[in-house]
Amino acid sequence: MSELHFLTATELARLIRARQVSAVEVLEAHLDRIEQVNPHVNAIVTLVADRAMEAARAADAALSSGGEAGPLHGVPVAHKDLVDTAGIRTTYGSPLFAEHVPDHDDVIVQRLRAAGAVTVGKTNTPEFGTGSHTVNEVFGATRNPYDLTKSAGGSSGGAAAALATGMVPLADGSDMGGSLRNPASFCNVVGLRPTPGRVPDISDINAWYTLGVPGPMARTVEDVTLMLGAIAGFDRRSPYSIKEVFAPEPEQGVAGLRVAWSPDLGGLPVDPRTAAVTATAPAVFERLGARVEQVELDLSDAEDAFRTYRAWNYLLVFGDLHGDTGGLGPNTAWNVEQGRKVTGADLARAERARSRLYQRMAAFFDTYDVLLAPVSQVPPFPIEQPYVSEINGQKLPDYLAWMRSAYWISVLHAPAASVPAGFTEDGLPVGVQIVGRPFEDARVLRVARAFEQATGHGLRRPPL
Repeated sequence: MSELHFLTATELARLIRARQVSAVEVLEAHLDRIEQVNPHVNAIVTLVADRAMEAARAADAALSSGGEAGPLHGVPVAHKDLVDTAGIRTTYGSPLFAEHVPDHDDVIVQRLRAAGAVTVGKTNTPEFGTGSHTVNEVFGATRNPYDLTKSAGGSSGGAAAALATGMVPLADGSDMGGSLRNPASFCNVVGLRPTPGRVPDISDINAWYTLGVPGPMARTVEDVTLMLGAIAGFDRRSPYSIKEVFAPEPEQGVAGLRVAWSPDLGGLPVDPRTAAVTATAPAVFERLGARVEQVELDLSDAEDAFRTYRAWNYLLVFGDLHGDTGGLGPNTAWNVEQGRKVTGADLARAERARSRLYQRMAAFFDTYDVLLAPVSQVPPFPIEQPYVSEINGQKLPDYLAWMRSAYWISVLHAPAASVPAGFTEDGLPVGVQIVGRPFEDARVLRVARAFEQATGHGLRRPPL
């Protein structure tokens, strides 16, 4: 009990329901931890301690009066600064919205609160979630808790760093091109990119856009599964929302499952340090009884599909901001300008490419249960470096290219988890990516849980 801040959300929820610890005590432990370590990593950028304390007291009072306890009753949670939170400053990492306070909660916030979670604040993100390195002009950079000179990844880097250091046990994130998976890999935590529609994303601008999805992050797969159960579910305002109720698979291990292993996802450059760590993962699954086969993949159709749809979406969502004010940061502005170049022929080509790839991977998953691959092509890089421009001597064309191992997977409409896989020789975390068939989020989490339990890499805490 001396380190409540490093107990899992599952453990905390159980202790609170059993009245062995109060929600107030749990919150106080996490607020103390935030005060202690947040100045070093800059993960939580807006803290609402008083409001959180009111909610914790209310949670305790509800239990005392015999009220029902939700699955996350009294458990602290932080929300990404892209998520609207009523009455709590939400900047989207942009100077244009530095003092913005929404008047409503996004669906993911509503559902976490309905499950009993206590909001403690907002986590850092690059401007509008643009990029896999968490830095913006409003709050600055989030540092990697395992090495303060390195990036925490992004765009959910604040969430990942907060989890790794015990500031919160749960945090939400979002993922278009790896924004849940990359920071989870960089910070030795767990992130799940759910099947699009598993967690509804409501929009009156881009309601049909399936590349960007909200999802759960935590220090353990069990906690990610618990959180997904709270935030998943049908919402008719989302046109591709999944009606099937999410239910975890029984923990039956992975014996007999067919695991495809791709060390480079079809020829992508991978830093030798990352490659050395991820190469240990197949043997773990073999020891657990899975049938592992190294495969040759061709995901090249994902490149044009992702870039075209991403550019089109940036113009759709941010084009008016860029045109009216010119106040967007360079990465967001670049994406908008790429969107201005997209033609109808480009979209037609991208749709054909994505459709070909989907059908090819559907056949692939007739043979294999999951795909195992690197999350990121590099380990955490220096905080001052805006992005990775070269891997293994291969020059990269722009700031997006170093995350192909994540954004090619985004195109597949498939669930993908990042799970701690080990550390480089100099102590930097590396994650492995577990990709499943579309809609088989529970299978991905079951496989991730087996790997996590067999290795224990996620138990290694940062030196803070």
